[in-house]
Amino acid sequence: MIKTNSYAAHSPGEALKPWPLERRDPEPNDIVIEIVYCGICHSDIHTVRGEWGEQNWPFVAGHEIIGRVIATGDKASLHKVGDMVGVGCMVDSCRTCAPCEVRMEQFCENGFNGTYSGIEKPTGRPTYGGYSGVIVVHEDFVLRLPEGLDPAGAAPLLCAGITTYSPLRRWNVGPGMKIGIVGLGGLGHVALKIAKAMGAHVTFFTTSPEKVEDAKALGAHEVVISTDPAAMEAAAYTLDFVLDTVSAPHDLDPYLETLRIDGTMCLVGMPEAPHPSPDPGSLILKRRSLAGSITGGLTETQEMLDFCAEHGIAADYEMVAMDEVNEAYEKLLAGQVKYRFVIDMATMPAL
Repeated sequence: MIKTNSYAAHSPGEALKPWPLERRDPEPNDIVIEIVYCGICHSDIHTVRGEWGEQNWPFVAGHEIIGRVIATGDKASLHKVGDMVGVGCMVDSCRTCAPCEVRMEQFCENGFNGTYSGIEKPTGRPTYGGYSGVIVVHEDFVLRLPEGLDPAGAAPLLCAGITTYSPLRRWNVGPGMKIGIVGLGGLGHVALKIAKAMGAHVTFFTTSPEKVEDAKALGAHEVVISTDPAAMEAAAYTLDFVLDTVSAPHDLDPYLETLRIDGTMCLVGMPEAPHPSPDPGSLILKRRSLAGSITGGLTETQEMLDFCAEHGIAADYEMVAMDEVNEAYEKLLAGQVKYRFVIDMATMPAL
């Protein structure tokens, strides 16, 4: 076993604290990664606080992982010692169902194996995430970090980046399209950068007037205050696609009304409680669609990283030390971050 340190919660809502962790020895196709950076995702907080169901405790979060390969299994060939690599939301899947066969592991019919809250196939032990010094992952679920991409800024791309890139690609966002993005947070700010790089005309929706200039600085062509009825009325029937990144329950109808005929609104935020049901007339009378999307598969995630490197896209982040993670959680919940916290894993206490 590989001994390392981690930061773990021992019960729902408990503050995270150091916890010695044993990783499995590498199987023939495994990669051993020394974690350099790990982003803090809203999903980490929901899970740590028991809001998404019971967990195996102690619990180690973190699925936005950038690190350096320090060892490989005997048969591993995709990555070599010294490579900078990434690990996102998944570390395994069944590999045999129809989605897995086309590298859409996020839709694994038997359930993908999460970087945390999963069960390791080789050991039957819980999977533990990236708030740790080392992780061991099958090479098929390890991503190459392209040259020129800021490693710390790339960490959030492994969740926020692919969660927004995947639907933008699925609905063929590109030149000539007018799209809307709802919410300027960890997902929304990355979505804006990606959509702009794809060539779309981007309207940004926010409830906060103080975020108008930030959205424009990130590349929005227009910014609409969604609590302003006149501004929302002016935006009606103007967009081809809307990506809603907000994780809190809110009324979807005003955003659906911004869509043209055959427009689609896609949800990627996961609220604690359901959104109010949309008015069926909003959908029926304009042949609109309401859709949802989760993270992407491994092939698409690598495509996203390469796209971001080509276009100079990384997440805007604030670096925190490992012992600041509990404070970072509170700030994230209060919206006091632009726009993602990233943990410098060099600050992990020694065993």
